Amino acid sequence: MRVISVAWLSISIVFALVDHWTVNSSYSLGTTALYSFGGNLTFHIISTLIAIAIGASFLVFYLHDRLIDRPYWHGILTIVMVYISVVSVITFVMGFILVPLNAGIPIGQEGFIDAYRAYLLDSIHLRNIMLWSIVVGSTQLLLQINDKFGHGLLGKLILGKYHKAREEDRVFMFLDLKSSTATAEKLGNLKYHKFLRDYFSDMTNAIIFNKGKIYQYVGDEVVITWTVEDGISDHHCLKCYFDIKRSIQEKKAVYEERYGFIPEFKAGIHTGKVIAGEIGIVKRDITYSGDVLNTAARIQAKCNELKVSLLASEDVFDLFSEKIPFEKRSIGEIELRGKSLKVPLSTFSLMN
Repeated sequence: MRVISVAWLSISIVFALVDHWTVNSSYSLGTTALYSFGGNLTFHIISTLIAIAIGASFLVFYLHDRLIDRPYWHGILTIVMVYISVVSVITFVMGFILVPLNAGIPIGQEGFIDAYRAYLLDSIHLRNIMLWSIVVGSTQLLLQINDKFGHGLLGKLILGKYHKAREEDRVFMFLDLKSSTATAEKLGNLKYHKFLRDYFSDMTNAIIFNKGKIYQYVGDEVVITWTVEDGISDHHCLKCYFDIKRSIQEKKAVYEERYGFIPEFKAGIHTGKVIAGEIGIVKRDITYSGDVLNTAARIQAKCNELKVSLLASEDVFDLFSEKIPFEKRSIGEIELRGKSLKVPLSTFSLMN
């Protein structure tokens, strides 16, 4: 929301400057008594602040979430049509304020209707609607692209933060659906795909609320990552698991009605140093590599064998400097596939 506000205000200033340069160019007949750069700039800024307060908030907090499962073109077209409708209403209403001020003809007096009609037919309104429709549509497109890359990742790609590989300390959670093969066979390909869309969608808010970033989807598995600071802050890397579980339970009636069961999942959490950097030419992405990811995947794979749904390495627990709000049960040092050294693991549950 902050980025949109700054961008829209900057664009409004550019539009005011373009107006000024245009009316003072050799291709213009010049200004009129109604025009001043300061007045035009003030008009653009105030209009944009109103648009941010109403339009941008409506776009980010209401419409965007409801259009997230729609095709890109559908979301963009819907946003633009809503914007045009709102601006048209505002233009009609503002006429009853601006016409008496500019033309000096009070509402109801002779000549007001003609002045009001001339105000509505002024090409400046059509120009503003066309320009800002492009801005609003582009904003929606960028929001959708941001969702595609992952929150915050688009900006990092544009700024080139990971153009050169860099080492980072991160926390990873590998979260995998239980009995996925049997579920896929039971539902069939198309219905299983719809199930996965619902399943991943219902866990997204819990991940974002806990400051997690969705690194990638791999079949029915989702990989979530945090910086160490975000992961340990308010125990987000542990709370995320339980918040996802609660989100799914809140929709249990929907899952039972649509698919005949409530999804269950298992998770493995590990932390350590990874190499982060851009990779690819045509489909560029930011990837993480290192033993941490392999170990987190191996930890998650041990859940069935150890009959638990959540496992975390002792390295994760050691990150917390204060008492955690969960029951911790040590599993002991466990041998992981492909690892020469045993890894101490623990499971966690909500406090009674």
